[in-house]
Amino acid sequence: MIEEFNMFAAIVEHSSMNKAAALLNLSQPALSRKIAKLEEEIGAKLFERVGKRLELTRVGQLTYEYAVNLRRLHRRYMDSVSEYTAAGRTSITIGASLTTLQTTLPDFIKTLNASHPEFDIKAVTGKTHEIVSLVRDNKADIAIIASMIEDSQLHCVPLFDDHLLLVIPTSVSITSQELTIEDLNGLPMILFSKGTWYRRLTDEVFAKYHLQPDVRMEIDSFEAIVRLLHTCRAATLLPQSYMRKQLLADNELIVVPIRELEDTKRTTCLIHNDPSDLHPAVRRWIAELGQ
Repeated sequence: MIEEFNMFAAIVEHSSMNKAAALLNLSQPALSRKIAKLEEEIGAKLFERVGKRLELTRVGQLTYEYAVNLRRLHRRYMDSVSEYTAAGRTSITIGASLTTLQTTLPDFIKTLNASHPEFDIKAVTGKTHEIVSLVRDNKADIAIIASMIEDSQLHCVPLFDDHLLLVIPTSVSITSQELTIEDLNGLPMILFSKGTWYRRLTDEVFAKYHLQPDVRMEIDSFEAIVRLLHTCRAATLLPQSYMRKQLLADNELIVVPIRELEDTKRTTCLIHNDPSDLHPAVRRWIAELGQ
């Protein structure tokens, strides 16, 4: 009956017998016969026709919930089988928000490859809300985002805390190695483009302390920002997770401590959907990560 339950779920999810039939490569009469057979075996009607619309009966709603759980259980079973029959390879799709793409993802994939060389890793990127949707829709197995989320459907595993740093090129002279947050007022700066947690965090700092820096450029690449600081004789705010001693040395940059910036914390997290939807090897790896 698994086939019939999947067909029934397709009708519900597409709100149309015609669309479901096309998706399943069946004629509508053939699909109708399948659903009639399912109703006969269950002993109850699954749909009521209201005008041109199909509405679920109470039994239909219960049956749909069962069909979804059955589909998930079947996927889990097939994943378990493939773990023992495949040639030792596991495909995993990792989502990354724009900032974690440039800060956390490269080291994360390097570490993952070292500990699990059997993983075939694919990556997809986008804004945080886009990446969350990809995980929720099972289009990405896991994702790294630079924030905590509260979502009843998703699991959120904290990885580390991050905060902003003031970065200045050595060509820009400063009167003191101990600047205060007020010194950012009127300071020439290159900022990350709007629309990410990182830029929202930056703007929150400016609003909290009533700061109006002299914004020269807005760019969606940390690397480009770093390369332009000397040319524009400007400063920037970068996540601590992006900064490396070699990066500072190669680009003749310095980090100037500002106490208030240490409070601009965000937690980078790994998110994933129902563990039963994940490949068993991926579930074990996430469990290792949380220990």
